[in-house]
Amino acid sequence: MVHSIAPKRRPRPGALMIDSDDHLAGAFAPQTPLNEDRPPTPLKKRGEGSSDTRIKSQGFTKDLISLQWVVVPSSSLRLLIIAVLLWVSWEIVLAPFLSESLSNPFAPLLFVSHRVPTSSPDDPRYQKGYLDLVFVAFYIVFWSFIRQSITIWGLRPLARWYGIKKEGKLDRFGEQGYAVVYFAFTGFWGLRIMSQDPVWYYQTEYFWIDYPHWDMKPELKAYYLMQAAYWAQQLLVLVLGLEKPRKDYNELVAHHAVTLWLVGWSYLVNLTRIGNAVYVSMDIPDTFLAFSKILNYLQFQRGKVVSFAIFLPIWTYYRHYLNIVMLWSVWTQFDLIPESSKRWSPKDGVWMVWWMKWQVFVPLFLLQLLNLWWYYHFILKIAVNAIMDFRNATDTRSDDEDEDEAEEKEN
Repeated sequence: MVHSIAPKRRPRPGALMIDSDDHLAGAFAPQTPLNEDRPPTPLKKRGEGSSDTRIKSQGFTKDLISLQWVVVPSSSLRLLIIAVLLWVSWEIVLAPFLSESLSNPFAPLLFVSHRVPTSSPDDPRYQKGYLDLVFVAFYIVFWSFIRQSITIWGLRPLARWYGIKKEGKLDRFGEQGYAVVYFAFTGFWGLRIMSQDPVWYYQTEYFWIDYPHWDMKPELKAYYLMQAAYWAQQLLVLVLGLEKPRKDYNELVAHHAVTLWLVGWSYLVNLTRIGNAVYVSMDIPDTFLAFSKILNYLQFQRGKVVSFAIFLPIWTYYRHYLNIVMLWSVWTQFDLIPESSKRWSPKDGVWMVWWMKWQVFVPLFLLQLLNLWWYYHFILKIAVNAIMDFRNATDTRSDDEDEDEAEEKEN
């Protein structure tokens, strides 16, 4: 029997040419005829290159100048090691020859500063100060290293093991996996801190009673500043275009900016109780959101629908109901602040003149508007799809990413 041999299929004009180390190499890669030259690889805009390319160090000095250390873990690790070595050198080498009253100048990088001198050694308290900015700067580098290390050496290999090949989805899988780790950690840490305060659990009148709340437990201060460092690092990545933008890029930038505004002002004016409550209301639902999206990328059909069914009421409760509870507290309970504190006197730790009510209310309200936008444009659409078709509970942003990748291949 003679078998006819089908002619070799020519790639269509503009088809994606795959290198040997590409995720589609092998039997599934489109073949280029030997007598044809490979078309030149099109130039990619900033933020559109593969993650493996973007994370390569250009040299420590160049990484510092270009701010690539934010996404290059080897460079961020070097910065961390330098700070730790400076602190250790002072403690071990220099301290024995210096006066005991001379503190380690590198300690503010690693540990919270500005202890209240009159606080008990058994229950130390801390106040805010300029060295808090040094602490935040160090932990921006710390979160950069942690984020990229978990993503590159843990989550990307895991995604490939589950069969995810596209660079866009590898990036998103890494982002969401890291989000699960971070928000689960800070969510439960925030609940632990809230449980130690009169405000537990969202007894909002204690946001204002006995104001100002200027003396903080060391754990609360560390939690607050490390959260600020995380959000500053995330905003830095977005603004500098170090990652491929998502469909809701502008909303994400607005969300991070408003969060830093709210948290920064609440810390400055000694309203850390409401700031802690806002953090908890964001972190816990974000944990479930990220986990649902991971199952979506892995195409665990039943798992992602069940996860989304759990996530939806949690998001609604924390991001909307509790946010409205806090807005209502600002609107109706602000006057519970002691009369002696309703003045602008930074040296006394009080800032609560009448217009400060709006300084707290407006960013909270803007967060609610952003949450409602996400709720309508993404979450409710997924819910409707899940009801209409059990297998269609898919993040619409993931669909858009697939469409973008298809368009890149065609162009």
